[in-house]
Amino acid sequence: MVDDQLSEVFDHIEIQGLMTSGFAARESWVARGALSHPLKFIAVARGRARLTTDSTESPLALEPGDVAILNNRAWLELRGGTGDGPPRDIDVTTASYTSIREDDADHDGADVILGGHIALNSVGRTLLLQALPPVGHVRASPAAIHLRDRLDALLDELTGDRVGSAFAIRQHGQLFLLDMLRAYIDQAELPPGWLRALTDDRLHPALSLMHAEPAKPWRLETLASASAMSRTSFATHFRAVAGMPPLTYLNRWRMLLAQRALRDGDDPVESLAATLGYASVSAFSTAFKREVGESPLRYRHRVRRAKLAHADS
Repeated sequence: MVDDQLSEVFDHIEIQGLMTSGFAARESWVARGALSHPLKFIAVARGRARLTTDSTESPLALEPGDVAILNNRAWLELRGGTGDGPPRDIDVTTASYTSIREDDADHDGADVILGGHIALNSVGRTLLLQALPPVGHVRASPAAIHLRDRLDALLDELTGDRVGSAFAIRQHGQLFLLDMLRAYIDQAELPPGWLRALTDDRLHPALSLMHAEPAKPWRLETLASASAMSRTSFATHFRAVAGMPPLTYLNRWRMLLAQRALRDGDDPVESLAATLGYASVSAFSTAFKREVGESPLRYRHRVRRAKLAHADS
């Protein structure tokens, strides 16, 4: 049930896991490069590696099956392999994962590194960047068996040279992202925010009500009762977990729904305001501008122009 709410939010923030790079290396090697995406991930499909970024005091040891999530980092350096000679230099910004097949099909004794990034819309960047630390370490624990299997499936597609492999890699990349975030949620102490709130069992009943009927004028007492807590306990726990009061969360959920409707639909602003529980267009427009920074109509026109420009590029 918690995953249903998480999936719902993921749909609204248009989250995508995109595999973009990779390499296989033996002996001593070092991979460096600047990072151009806010959320990058590095997975060790085979072997081991040591990761350094602009926020790590000492290298992070990545074991087979481990994944590192990099949040707003400027650069990374990976080292691995053994040997006394000078390390092989690899530019991670140009290391296409297609080279993994060319290097060696079985990768016996090699370090195999896969890289990608998490693509999000502007709302998603705000939500997810706040929910993750500068460097998140997802360990290949027994509980993360689905992540390990997904990584093996990706490597199999990358090296199999089968028809439809590009499509399969895109699909596995999307599911790899979900498995990665699930494993991280299970392993890490999440900071207060929407991701932690959506995975909190005690808040699940109240969040279900707000997500199912966002237009309803929910009272704190009703939400607290649904979660089997007193009004005070509920308000305190909600703020500690979500980083905001319950009714602030409700307003932000309404704004998330509004942004998707304005991006993808043609409903008049008047209809949208009523659907989301606002007594007037002006009340909705004021709330939207306070949260998003521009009026609903200006937002709709801007994002649609951006979509057209992207489609034409």
